[in-house]
Amino acid sequence: MSSPHIKSAAVAAALTALDEGRVPERPVYREAVRALLAALADRAPGRSVEVRVPPYGAVQCLPGPRHTRGTPPNVVEMDPPTWLALATGRLSWADAVTDGRVQVSGNRADLSAHLPL
Repeated sequence: MSSPHIKSAAVAAALTALDEGRVPERPVYREAVRALLAALADRAPGRSVEVRVPPYGAVQCLPGPRHTRGTPPNVVEMDPPTWLALATGRLSWADAVTDGRVQVSGNRADLSAHLPL
């Protein structure tokens, strides 16, 4: 499944900057992260896992028990470069978790079946 979010200019610009060893401009980075988070929420709808990419965004996804208050029991958190690499297939879920680039908590906090987008 391909998503229009993945083909956004912001995603392309952010990946180009990272490939060149630069940090993408903040608005571009924010838009790229949010576009890919939206693609994940579209692909895996639900509210049982919260995926956080501070400081740019967070979404709830994956079917299962809905969480409404406080810290969710199933959380996935990572930095923006890790999220872009995972979402676009430049980094595998297993490698990201093993390398400590992704923090996971809860028994549903496994996005491997939904990445890359």
